[in-house]
Amino acid sequence: MHYDFVPLPHRKRLEWPGGKRLAVILTINFEYWDPVKDTDRVIYPGGPGIVGGTLTGRTYDNPNWTWREYGQRVGVWRMFDAFEAAGVPPSCTMNAKMALERRQVVDYAVEKGWEIVPHNYEQNELLTDYQDDEEAERAVIRETLRVYRETTGRDPKGWLSSSLRCTPATVDLIAEEGLIFTCDLLNDDQPYLVQTRSGTPIVSIPYTSEVNDFTVFMRQGKDADGGFAVFREQFDWLYREAATSARHLCIGLHPHVIGQPFRMRALTQFLDYARQFDDVWWTTRAEIAEWYLQHHAAHI
Repeated sequence: MHYDFVPLPHRKRLEWPGGKRLAVILTINFEYWDPVKDTDRVIYPGGPGIVGGTLTGRTYDNPNWTWREYGQRVGVWRMFDAFEAAGVPPSCTMNAKMALERRQVVDYAVEKGWEIVPHNYEQNELLTDYQDDEEAERAVIRETLRVYRETTGRDPKGWLSSSLRCTPATVDLIAEEGLIFTCDLLNDDQPYLVQTRSGTPIVSIPYTSEVNDFTVFMRQGKDADGGFAVFREQFDWLYREAATSARHLCIGLHPHVIGQPFRMRALTQFLDYARQFDDVWWTTRAEIAEWYLQHHAAHI
């Protein structure tokens, strides 16, 4: 994986279509965790658990598994209601097993026409497990994309690795599969090009671990007021900077975290706040990638 180091002051002005100032993407992560795995090692939990302690993969972890399932059964539907009431389309990411095991959630997003980004096969499975076995990593990616096509009826455009744990070869492999963007890199507020060994560039559309409900609520312990304050502060600062060159804002959301009743107000208040700005581009990652591929020469 290679990308040029071009610091922000050394770039030309970035412009979004229609003179929009700030591209905003609110991400709902559709994630599925196998209850058990045939291993004696501690399986990666996909974020902090609601109950502490670690169990081996073959041991069923009831409180942490059912806490996450709350997001699929209840929380995500609460979030859907909020986005529909605001008239704002989220960008969804999807584990392949989410489509296989929780099809109703995926079908809802498909019917609404919302963006859905492939998000690995299963949330506990990390591509870094295959860093020294490229063929195994390729097989996981291809199977994820096969399920994606079969269950959404769409051709995939981009990729987000489980827990952002890609390998140095991931961008090469997704380029070979015809994808045009990755969300795995956290190092910018604007898109940029990542070179691949095939010669076909991949657009990096940064995700975020900072403005993310796991970080804000689970690690920092914010309440609804605190969560809204973080979301608004991130928006306001980027919006101010975007007066000279356009910016991109992503907020990462998980249905079992922000979908809890006592946290939902942080999301609905932010939606109400951001909708007041006429020059915000409520867009998809695919739209950003396609625009950037056409216009990046004027930027970097």
